[in-house]
Amino acid sequence: MSETAVSENAALAAIARTVAEEAAEHVRSRRTELFAPTGTRAADASVSSKSTPTDPVTVADTETETLIRDLLRRERPGDEILGEEAGGSVAVPNGVRWVVDPIDGTVNFLYGIPAYAVSVAAQIDGHSVAGAVVDVARSVTYWAASGQGAWASGLAPDVVRLTCNPIADPELALVATGFAYSRERRVQQGALMAQLLPHVRDIRRVGAAALDLCMVASGAVDAHIEHGLSPWDWAAGGLIAAEAGAHVVLPPADSRSGEGHATIAAAPGIAEAFLTTLTEIGGLEAMPD
Repeated sequence: MSETAVSENAALAAIARTVAEEAAEHVRSRRTELFAPTGTRAADASVSSKSTPTDPVTVADTETETLIRDLLRRERPGDEILGEEAGGSVAVPNGVRWVVDPIDGTVNFLYGIPAYAVSVAAQIDGHSVAGAVVDVARSVTYWAASGQGAWASGLAPDVVRLTCNPIADPELALVATGFAYSRERRVQQGALMAQLLPHVRDIRRVGAAALDLCMVASGAVDAHIEHGLSPWDWAAGGLIAAEAGAHVVLPPADSRSGEGHATIAAAPGIAEAFLTTLTEIGGLEAMPD
């Protein structure tokens, strides 16, 4: 990678981090304004549904994406933006495209479960070159630039460089996963997890894919697999996991969630064996809606 590219990616990562942290402040303040301290009780009609009745969007989601888009346009007025709420083309553009998720883990946000994130990534030719994920409730920021490692603030007094766990036995792996909103895909995902469970230490379902991928990077889990994620779910977290040393398998850059491709990240010491197990149980196959 040229020195120019390294410098440009670092600059994009700095923008991603600044924008994600400002957006996270907004999400943090709106949680207390919109909802009771716990549960889904709201003072007004601040929640609606998207793809299914179980797929919610709150006014905070739409507000936060608007804020992110405004901040990015101020810094990079000529770049394209693809977001979960306001959309954009999934076709790979020329130049830089920002891929954003204003609140990854909206159900957790809705219920007051402290596991939801803001995700902001910069892609070139469909590949993430910079990204940041902010764990809103914990005030932890993860970020990475291509070829420059993965980092976090808020986990310790100083900034720490992230590295995956030095695990070698997949049977001792703690694996994160998630489930779709569509009934048909949930059935397939549940069956897959039932087959995977005897081969690993245990399964965790946190409810925010961007955080799952950052947890692989930080060593909070050893692997992650989920089918049917959208680009905004993995664009930043996938880069962060890869820069921390994980073996990462991502959907095609222009894929849509309905195609059901797998997103996988695994610590390097178990990656080959983990992928072999997934192959044997059909875990690498797409799960279309």
